[in-house]
Amino acid sequence: MSLWELFAQSSLTVQSVMVLLMVSSFWAWSIIVQKLIVFRRARAEAARFETRFWSGASLDDLYDEIGERPAGRAQSVFAAGMTEWRRSHTKDGGLIAGVQSRVDRSMDIAITKEADSLQSGLQVLATIGSVAPFVGLFGTVWGIMDAFVQIAQQQNTSLAVVAPGIAEALLATGLGLLAAIPAVIFYNKLSADSDRVIAGYEALADEFSTILSRQVGT
Repeated sequence: MSLWELFAQSSLTVQSVMVLLMVSSFWAWSIIVQKLIVFRRARAEAARFETRFWSGASLDDLYDEIGERPAGRAQSVFAAGMTEWRRSHTKDGGLIAGVQSRVDRSMDIAITKEADSLQSGLQVLATIGSVAPFVGLFGTVWGIMDAFVQIAQQQNTSLAVVAPGIAEALLATGLGLLAAIPAVIFYNKLSADSDRVIAGYEALADEFSTILSRQVGT
């Protein structure tokens, strides 16, 4: 019997479980592919911006180049700090008290927003990875129960009667594992990638804050 025949002959409850697991698997893979692309672009953009940041050019010129609404994530963190830095200057060229803490807070807020954007969808992978095996197990239990009901109705315990029902039930477990295993693996990988990218933003913010602290001190 083919997989389609097993699906077609299973009960409505087991079919519903299988469809749910297949949709979950497709949803998980769509998130995985999207996040792999997003993290790859984020790492490349951060590397390019750090090269420009440490190129020796004026930070004011760099800020004027990227503007208040930058396209990149690392640029957004830098722009948040520079925007607050410029707003903290008085008309006579002085600095408003507490500029350092405000700049740090602005960059922390920007990093939090970028972290939320990077990590969006990962909780879905965690949910699928933890729930899908139990959903598949539910389909298996239900399918085996149907198989025993058929045995009781037909008064026949031959393999030809038992095997199809058991196979349908085990197919639900297989689909549950098929959805859960990639979700768990890539959740761990993408979470680690997210932590590394965010750590890079925090390091950039610390370096920028150190540069500004020298100017405030002078």
